[in-house]
Amino acid sequence: MDESITDYALRAHLDMSSELALREVVAALKNEGFGALTEVDVQATLKNKLDVDFRSYRILGVCNPPLAFQALSTNLDVGLLLPCNVILYDEGDGTEVAVLDPLLMMGIGDGLGVEDVAEQARLRLQRVIEALANLGRGS
Repeated sequence: MDESITDYALRAHLDMSSELALREVVAALKNEGFGALTEVDVQATLKNKLDVDFRSYRILGVCNPPLAFQALSTNLDVGLLLPCNVILYDEGDGTEVAVLDPLLMMGIGDGLGVEDVAEQARLRLQRVIEALANLGRGS
């Protein structure tokens, strides 16, 4: 189980099935005040729309209501950057989990005045990734 930060995402590789990983991700997000507003089953969608087989792949649209309220109260256009996206997909012997870095999104929305909210969201999401990475370490 690895955790890392790329230039656009916070990541962890979980040594478990995507079904179990989904439950763990949702629980870790909940511990940091996030809830899943949307869930897209890309595998099922591609099968239904294109009749193609694809690996297990889900996109969660997650939100922390107090942070969203704070950001929207500052600038209504920040809604274009909400919710935060989390992806889970089968990768080799486990499941890859990645969260788009909120600081990157605020860079796209430079001048919206919500940089401190993005920093708070990033800290919380980074703790989510660390908690997921620690699942296999006995921490």
